[in-house]
Amino acid sequence: MRKIRTTGRALKGQIAGVLGASTIAAMGLVACASKKPAAQGPFTGAAPFSRAIAGPSDSVCWSVKRALLSQGYMLDRSSEPGVLTGSRDYQPQEKLNVTVHLQTTCADNHDGTSMVFATAERDENKLQKMKQTTSAGIGPATLTMPAGSAKVLGTIRRETISDPAFYNSFFALVQSYVAQEVRSHPDAPTAMRGDPGAMRADPAPPAAMPGNSPPPAAQQ
Repeated sequence: MRKIRTTGRALKGQIAGVLGASTIAAMGLVACASKKPAAQGPFTGAAPFSRAIAGPSDSVCWSVKRALLSQGYMLDRSSEPGVLTGSRDYQPQEKLNVTVHLQTTCADNHDGTSMVFATAERDENKLQKMKQTTSAGIGPATLTMPAGSAKVLGTIRRETISDPAFYNSFFALVQSYVAQEVRSHPDAPTAMRGDPGAMRADPAPPAAMPGNSPPPAAQQ
């Protein structure tokens, strides 16, 4: 009888220990599930994604296109007027490919200036091995068997570039091209070429956008 009672007490202790561990694990899962990723924000007028540039929308939009093409961005066709999207690839490492997508929009403010919006996204893709399989049979009798592996590019990171220096260099390049348009059409009405006082009389050569190295990742 003493052996039976001792065995029963030990069994109850083991069951209590298992239940306690399960309860702790469940509480941990609930706590993890309740944690939601923090949204990037809040909205602020100090964001680096827009700039007012002196000049009508035709000249400014053309200068935006020139800025993208001059830095090696390949442009996509867009059905929306005033919207341009360009992409450029880098390969900083043998198995790592970085693609930068830059979308721009320009609109006339009807006061001698135009607003340019720009948003860049950085994609990092790495060469990875992916297992391949093949299936043979009919219905329930189908068998799936390994069929080697293949190397494919898989996205490992994607984020919006928020570095002000990247956008400042882009807007400076656009402004320099707008200034060139003004100098090449000196007889155009002020309303058609923007307010020349808002531009430098003798602008410096176009400031190059980041070129030989990938743009920095978005700041957290």
